[in-house]
Amino acid sequence: MKFDYILALLASVLIIIGILILASVSGIASREAFGNTNHYLVHQLLWGILPGVLLAIFFFFIPLGFFKKWAWAAVLLNVIVMILVFIPGIGIIAGGAPRWLNLGFISVQPAEFFKLSFAIYIATWLSNPLRKGNVKYNLIPFLIIFGVVAFILGMQSDLSTLGVISFLGFAMYFSSDSPLWHTGAIAAIALASGALLIRISDYRTMRLKVLLGVIEDPMGLGYQIKQILIAIGSGGVIGLGLGMSAQKFGFVPQTMSDSIFAIYAEETGFLGCIFLIACFFLFLWRCFRIAKLSQDKFSRVFAVGIGSWIAIQAFINMGAMAGIIPLTGIPLPFISYGGSHIISEIAATGILLNISRKR
Repeated sequence: MKFDYILALLASVLIIIGILILASVSGIASREAFGNTNHYLVHQLLWGILPGVLLAIFFFFIPLGFFKKWAWAAVLLNVIVMILVFIPGIGIIAGGAPRWLNLGFISVQPAEFFKLSFAIYIATWLSNPLRKGNVKYNLIPFLIIFGVVAFILGMQSDLSTLGVISFLGFAMYFSSDSPLWHTGAIAAIALASGALLIRISDYRTMRLKVLLGVIEDPMGLGYQIKQILIAIGSGGVIGLGLGMSAQKFGFVPQTMSDSIFAIYAEETGFLGCIFLIACFFLFLWRCFRIAKLSQDKFSRVFAVGIGSWIAIQAFINMGAMAGIIPLTGIPLPFISYGGSHIISEIAATGILLNISRKR
């Protein structure tokens, strides 16, 4: 059976890296919360990676027409679930943001699954030949759809996820052979909206000022980035060795999720970081190659969207850790702790491998 073996290998390598670094950073938190050192690692394997792999295998074998047929239902269901997080008793508020849904035995973040359902829906929508280059049936409806999504994510105070979905939608629209001025209009609206959301939020404005050095707050908003940079700098060229991080002992916040790259950099060094970045670049390249060799517009647009999603999310996470952009609460694809994001990323890879069979 022919499919993109290199893409499958890259995804596997990233998942293995995630398992190894999570095993290193999660032991202390697991022991403090549950009395054993393996709870979070086992949880990630059973409720994140395993369901993701099973879903990817299922998506690999079913016809692509299935996704086109039920794309509208998937995105509608996902929107409804995203709205449920605002209902008391069902939604979970953490850090002042209502982003999680309580299922009793597990909590999920619907916005992570929305990235995949949104990509499938937009690829199906843009592949309709009647919409090509038409402002009334293409650009305006696209902006309306995106406006609804932006409103929901704005209510969840999830600007980082909105940024990823914005870039994903922008890349997909650009690759659909639409007029260039359409893409320019979308980019201008997205940038203006993002600037406005930052401006009206004191918290986001302060983080931007800390990043730019306008203000110094080493024990407040600047504490996390200060400790992160210490961790990254401590890694040197070859790193301290797996499991040898010192910053994971209560210095760097969110070591299992948002800040896991900092601990990875400390333990694997500059060479480990270059290897990880190279893996994400190669993943993007294979996605674009699948898009180039695809037989239909849906496959091409979808492959571009998924590659852009994974690449921009990785850049945002690692860029925030390196002090290039403000800190965000966005996971590192395939690596950070969290079942919702890793399930959707592995499942998306399964669809990509399905597309790669039909060249």
